Amino acid sequence: MTPTRVLTGITTSGTPHLGNYVGAIRPAVAASRDPGVESFYFLADLHALIKVQQPARVQRSTLEIAATWLACGLEPDKVWFYRQSEIVEIPELSWFLTCVAGKGILNRAHAYKAAVDKNEGESLDPDAGITAGLFMYPVLMAADILIFNAHKVPVGRDQIQHIEMARDFGQRFNHLYGEHFVLPEALIEESVATLPGLDGRKMSKSYDNTIPLFVPREQLKKLIYSIVTDSRAPGEAKDTEGSALFQIYQAFASAEETQAMRQAFADGIAWGEAKQALFERIDSEIAPLREKYEALMARPQEIEAILRDGARRVRERYVTGKMQQLRESVGLRDLSRNFEAAGGDEAANAAPLPVFKQYRERDGKFYFKLVEGEDVLLQSDAFDSPKDAGKVIATLKGAGAGVEVFSTEQAGFLCALRYEGGCEYAWSASSSERIRAALQRLADAESK
Repeated sequence: MTPTRVLTGITTSGTPHLGNYVGAIRPAVAASRDPGVESFYFLADLHALIKVQQPARVQRSTLEIAATWLACGLEPDKVWFYRQSEIVEIPELSWFLTCVAGKGILNRAHAYKAAVDKNEGESLDPDAGITAGLFMYPVLMAADILIFNAHKVPVGRDQIQHIEMARDFGQRFNHLYGEHFVLPEALIEESVATLPGLDGRKMSKSYDNTIPLFVPREQLKKLIYSIVTDSRAPGEAKDTEGSALFQIYQAFASAEETQAMRQAFADGIAWGEAKQALFERIDSEIAPLREKYEALMARPQEIEAILRDGARRVRERYVTGKMQQLRESVGLRDLSRNFEAAGGDEAANAAPLPVFKQYRERDGKFYFKLVEGEDVLLQSDAFDSPKDAGKVIATLKGAGAGVEVFSTEQAGFLCALRYEGGCEYAWSASSSERIRAALQRLADAESK
């Protein structure tokens, strides 16, 4: 059974904070211990260049983030751990995706729109100070994900749009050049995906409201005591809804501890007492990790060796061959093959692999078809969402000849596909044997 590939990255533009730990690092490290999960961790130093033009800051942040993940339990011999910039094929794939990405979709990206709205609110040119790097950020992020055919990407809710854009770019490429990419899904830990900062807004370096993950104990306490609260006095009932203090506590506490704190809020706990409880709860989890982090930071050469080895191994295993296939698919080929094809070049004369093509019609519904060469073998019924259609495609691709194909009178459809877990109706002018053979070829290709 193919393991689920989970890919996680953090931009190297600052010091890791509690929000990074709760929303990304902790759940990703926990997932890496699942035998059914193959984990990819990368330091997104190329993304950092969009916002940071201080080389020393990029370098320092990269070191701090690498030390943080290792201190938090990452086992580099059991996961893929690498620096984004050392996978030199990622920028190349980013260009391939740029050539199929719709500019209209990029226009609607949250970060770009927010920058434009800010300029317009200040009566400036809409694109004043906005770089092409910010505009193209979603394409580079898509390349990070698609190059490894990641199934799931842990993100905060504000990043879901980028995963949907990665799916769109991957789907467009697949439609033009064949089924090369798995379409990823966002993975969100519902209760703690986004952590509030000191001022109640989302904890973010851009808001300068973060609590650094490994600050000394006394500084941690000082920062926690500076979390903004309301003016309710001790004895007055306090709301957990909208309380940054409560939300941060909930991200570190057990269900029982959270319920006890909820009751304490209702009973009118003093803010100082609540902050002390929060400090003790966080420090009890962070203190042993802080000790490991400080030891790692004192040995940067070891961290460098780990990252270089991770990049080398993951390129050998997944990237080099994949990019050669992608270059071939878009036509960046050995020119001499054009002259050899007529003489019996097997690759040039091989029958094309069947392809699932997913698309949206004017009725707003989503469809897929199975195409072999110029022939349409299957045309699906309508789906309400691309995700629903994609799930069926993934199932059919993996099932091979195990899919039962038979004629049917159901709602005017010409055939039905029955497989473990479901049944889909479709139009088809092809024989059941040819459809099963095509699905088997896809399944065989997936298993290689």
